[in-house]
Amino acid sequence: MKEVKIETTLQVYDDIHELPKALQDLMRTAIEARENAYAPYSKFNVGAAILLDNDSVVIGSNQENACFPSGLCAERTAIYYAGAKYPNAKILKMAITASSQNQVTDKPIPPCGACRQAIAEYEIKQEQPIEIYFMGAQGKVIKSNSLANLLPLLFESSVL
Repeated sequence: MKEVKIETTLQVYDDIHELPKALQDLMRTAIEARENAYAPYSKFNVGAAILLDNDSVVIGSNQENACFPSGLCAERTAIYYAGAKYPNAKILKMAITASSQNQVTDKPIPPCGACRQAIAEYEIKQEQPIEIYFMGAQGKVIKSNSLANLLPLLFESSVL
């Protein structure tokens, strides 16, 4: 038997104001998208904003329905829209923010497992890492230089 150690390096900003101006704007766009979330069941609003290499910004917010949990997360809403509207564009950066209607979310909220897998698919497809920034409703912002930092040992098409 051999033991393998996997390490991840992330950057942590104290708050949105420490980000470069362009990233502050992208995160503010994600915050605006979060306000459009339809989350009557989970009471957990998430917004995402994606910057493409053609300078377009695509947004998404989580959308729930009574057949919970068959709704769709903000990250997948945005990334699938980007893939449908701009199929040849590369995703450069993704900003994600989440807030609870029941409590203050002041810790960074990363993408769920299903969203990580969806983002991984696009990162593999474009053969270029996607910078991911995520935060709660306030407080620290975490940056990952690649989805692979958040989901090591990717499941991808070469194993099919």
